Amino acid sequence: MIITRTPLRISFVGGGTDLPAFYRQEPGAVISTAIDKYIYITVNPKFDAKIRASYSVTEIVDSVDELQHELIREALRLVGIDGGIEITSISDIPSQGTGLGSSSTYTVGLLNALYAYKGQLVSAERLAREACQIEIEICGKPIGKQDQYIAAYGGFQLFEFLPDETVTVTPLLLNRAERRWLESHLLLLYTGLTRSADTILGRQAANTTHDNATQKRLRRMRRMVSELHQAILAKEWDAIGHQLHRGWEEKRQLAQGISNSRIDAWYTRAREHGAIGGKILGAGGGGFLLLYAPPECHPEIVRALPELRPVPFRLEQQGSRIIYVED
Repeated sequence: MIITRTPLRISFVGGGTDLPAFYRQEPGAVISTAIDKYIYITVNPKFDAKIRASYSVTEIVDSVDELQHELIREALRLVGIDGGIEITSISDIPSQGTGLGSSSTYTVGLLNALYAYKGQLVSAERLAREACQIEIEICGKPIGKQDQYIAAYGGFQLFEFLPDETVTVTPLLLNRAERRWLESHLLLLYTGLTRSADTILGRQAANTTHDNATQKRLRRMRRMVSELHQAILAKEWDAIGHQLHRGWEEKRQLAQGISNSRIDAWYTRAREHGAIGGKILGAGGGGFLLLYAPPECHPEIVRALPELRPVPFRLEQQGSRIIYVED
């Protein structure tokens, strides 16, 4: 039996520039961090030659080709396992449409487990690259690359996405006190709304390709990554809040569905009660609202947003890990 633990993530600035429609023309960049909310994948030998895959439903099939779950099917094909295996998963957070990168986290954790099942220990770069291959190239999902890379690497990172498909990884190193200070200023609120990320990202990709105004917004968002990087190096932490606000003002205009009247009202109310900045995580339209605010303002913000559920979290320094192996 093999069990992997792979972190979900929150992103700060640059989201959207990691989509192929942008970075294949000019470099994209994102700053994001892994958090201590995880997806666990278990793989175990099956007593017969069948494949059992349990997620929101359970599939028991005779061959890889019969699997309906495309991520499991393509991961098994890529790693070269054709049967005699059971695969199950557990997530700390609802895994559909919440903006924490769950689909890519699942894929990275599954690949890590399957390689370990075959006795192979592979690098974070390979896990991220092959997860991108499965999701973007094989399954044709209109998503970017940031989620796969932060799930594989963990930590607080600056990623650059280059037109030749390579990705550079620059760790943003914080000491323990700095991590705790940053955690104390971040507030994560669950909206209870879920949405189809593929629909919103499909619109955004189309706008990126055909709309000059969208391209200009994405270039400004990419510049914010460099600006925030320099602020972090200078220990100017409140710049995170200000850049979150600037980035959200740009992001919400990238495609229809990223924001709506309810989200706008929640964000305005949060700002009125002390939040410096924030954003809806992921593609938008629902999921989690991330806010940056002085910790003394957090109780007032939570009281002002009774419809939303606060979710405590901490930064996670490690990426996908094998946490259990039994022969």
